[in-house]
Amino acid sequence: MSETEVIVDLLEDGNVALANRRDAIRPANAKRSDVKKILRSAAEHFDDLVALWEKTHDKA
Repeated sequence: MSETEVIVDLLEDGNVALANRRDAIRPANAKRSDVKKILRSAAEHFDDLVALWEKTHDKA
């Protein structure tokens, strides 16, 4: 999992989803189980991720 990067969409309903982009998973041959772990972790930390996004994009 340390070599896998996933681009995640933070949805308005409080869920996360894999971004609809060709490069949403890097490397492209990443283990499916690693992607699931990352998405699960993103869901568990949804509020923290939203706060970070807002701080980064000055939307607070």
